[in-house]
Amino acid sequence: MSKSETENELETQKQELIAALKACGAVRYGDFTLASGKKSKYYIDIKKASTDPKTLKLIARQAAFRIKQMDVNIVAGVELGGVPLATAVSMETELPLLIVRKAVKGYGTKSRFVGDIKPEDRLVMLEDVTTSGGSVRDAIEVVRETGANVKYVISVVDREEGAKESLKEAGAELLPLVSASDILK
Repeated sequence: MSKSETENELETQKQELIAALKACGAVRYGDFTLASGKKSKYYIDIKKASTDPKTLKLIARQAAFRIKQMDVNIVAGVELGGVPLATAVSMETELPLLIVRKAVKGYGTKSRFVGDIKPEDRLVMLEDVTTSGGSVRDAIEVVRETGANVKYVISVVDREEGAKESLKEAGAELLPLVSASDILK
């Protein structure tokens, strides 16, 4: 695919995803408090999209399209929102899945990870919505403690409130499938 064909394909995918997010009820307006503590007049509920098979399949295909250009060997997701996304993308790409827990469980393996991770691994992290990038940045640090590397984060929606810059500081590139400004047009 030429560069212009790829750009055209990405724009087509973006418009398809925006329509799907709106159709499944993932875009809501009102008064909301975000995980970051910020107040917002809109809310992007990707969990609603993750539970809609057609929208989840669309997200997986679009993320897989981008992953083909990356040198990665594992798809990772942070519990809870990133898990169904990373699982769907793992199935689409046939790359192994790694789930990153937010905290160590007090029983069983007591690991922050579900799946195998080795120091030479190169991961792409899947995130539902990025605002400041704080939760995915924490997960990247935990992964890097194993010696593995995270160069890319694919977010379904970037709220454009600092996540891209925060992740760049952490040495990772944020690649949103869509941005809030695209949805709110």
